[in-house]
Amino acid sequence: MHPLDKFTHCPVCGSKRFDINDGKSKRCADCGYEYYLNPSSANAAFVVNDRRELLVERRGREPQKGMLDLPGGFADIGETAEQGVIREVLEETGLVVARAEYLFSFPNTYLYSGLIVPTLDLFFRCYVADLSTLRAADDAAEVMWIPFEQVHPCDFAFDSIRKGVEEFLKTVNF
Repeated sequence: MHPLDKFTHCPVCGSKRFDINDGKSKRCADCGYEYYLNPSSANAAFVVNDRRELLVERRGREPQKGMLDLPGGFADIGETAEQGVIREVLEETGLVVARAEYLFSFPNTYLYSGLIVPTLDLFFRCYVADLSTLRAADDAAEVMWIPFEQVHPCDFAFDSIRKGVEEFLKTVNF
């Protein structure tokens, strides 16, 4: 089922004549309103320590509960991508990011409440001065350091995260 099929009535006038216009929008035949299904912005953090280890977490919630993931999550309305990744790292790991540096992005999908949400996942290298506050919280059931040479993209929960980890590993020397 296409995600737009879940929206059956026009959100402006309530008409049932709210039909697929193209692969990414619906248009109301009565009032002319057009709704575009754009991707939600999400972010992921690469945090490393001086022992050349990557910070990863084990997911504590569905989807993909129990799988490895990077700290991160959806951006909130009104915040920048940098603010979002800094907030997510703090919420999930207790670490305060001093600087977030954008690296690259990958499209993805995220199953939420039975709906496949298209996302655009933004990846950041995050610098943390004090690692002593590390703890698992929020969506993270566990946090751990994995040496670069033991990081395997196939162990991670989502396609975009696997691609991001693979891309990140190309930039580090083992």
